[in-house]
Amino acid sequence: MLNFDQVTCTLKSVLGKETGIAVVRGDEDYFNRVADYEISLDMYDQIINYAQFIGIGETFKDVIKTFDVPEGETPAGFKLVFNLEADAVLKVDLKRDIAYDKNGKRRPTEILFSVDSANPYEIEPCAPLVANLTCNPGIIYDLFINNPKANVGGKFKTRDEVMAELGRILGPGCDISVELNDPFGASESQILEEAEKFREMLTDYRVVIKVPHTGPVNKDNVGELLEGDKRLSVSYKGGATKDYFRAHQLALLLHDNGFRVNYTLMFEPYQTNMALQAKPYFINSFVRHRLIQSNRMATLVEAYKTSKNRDYIKQLRDFMVTNDYFSSKETDVDLLTVIETAERFVEYRNYKNPEGADGLDSMRHNLRMLRQCNLEDTRLIVCSMEGENNYPDIDKLLTEDEFADMLDKVVITAEPGYLARFTANNQVVSYQRRFMNAAKGQK
Repeated sequence: MLNFDQVTCTLKSVLGKETGIAVVRGDEDYFNRVADYEISLDMYDQIINYAQFIGIGETFKDVIKTFDVPEGETPAGFKLVFNLEADAVLKVDLKRDIAYDKNGKRRPTEILFSVDSANPYEIEPCAPLVANLTCNPGIIYDLFINNPKANVGGKFKTRDEVMAELGRILGPGCDISVELNDPFGASESQILEEAEKFREMLTDYRVVIKVPHTGPVNKDNVGELLEGDKRLSVSYKGGATKDYFRAHQLALLLHDNGFRVNYTLMFEPYQTNMALQAKPYFINSFVRHRLIQSNRMATLVEAYKTSKNRDYIKQLRDFMVTNDYFSSKETDVDLLTVIETAERFVEYRNYKNPEGADGLDSMRHNLRMLRQCNLEDTRLIVCSMEGENNYPDIDKLLTEDEFADMLDKVVITAEPGYLARFTANNQVVSYQRRFMNAAKGQK
């Protein structure tokens, strides 16, 4: 007896005299790229019942032309979509989705990976494995162009040269998130002009514009971060309303002009819901510094409560001023306020319970928010990792039953070297020693 669950068919199987379906004239070469795409029997039945012709959409044709895709293929970074149009024409088209490898196949896992780098030499070895790259002016200039150890021989002189090379290495399947040079002083027209330059360089399909939360920083006080002690005189929670929503407005401006936005500098979970109102393509969970800072604050508070030594609270105040919990004008804030502020953050971050003891409470929160939002293409980038535990803890979290339905919303990003660490362990060395010595004995 025939088991129809095991029967497969392809797009080209719907063609022929028996079905009466033909390819739209002039689209034959494009159709050949998807002729062997597997479809279900249910989809087969729907096509032969409703379509008389199969054609190719305009985005499909533009993608093939833009990336000079080899014959018989569709590129990575796109999924096949089907639209039934007038005159019973079924249009096969491509839609941007970095979860897909070439020829409309899903990537090996629902979870996607990304790298934080602008160094072509370290990106190239992992290029086929990642679906996104994120970089900002600090990564481009400080860590690469102006770093003679990284920019070997000073080959790359400008940001544009670097971005062009990264686009070549990563190919069509990888999004590239690039940050604006000046989110504070630039006008809307200047913002769009810079974004358009990135779009021309990387193509509309790959470019994502990073928009950082601005907080209380604005064009008038941003200079304080660049001169003297580089401290902001305004508290992180004491700025003007319009300044806090500056980044949200920029994100909406870019979205309305056809750009996808990577909304970055998201540290606390409470930032998420308002960020989602700006219709981002990516939101972020920065996990490293929150855990480190929570640990330091909790340790100093506990040391004070145990010893009653006020020096611990003075150390805590210095630590919190250095890390911008208090502004440059609050260096002598009273010690009781210091304790209360530190304890409030430690409690909010769930530092003393399983929800946040691993520093991943913001990641859990953001996945729950994404589950409830109406932005079907938005994903969470989990970023800012270091140490022996961050990546393994994230990996473990993603096996929890609660988040089984959210794996396709997660992009894990780190420096290539950090991700590389977790491809191996000590036993790899032990076994390679055994294998290579055995092979040597056979020569």
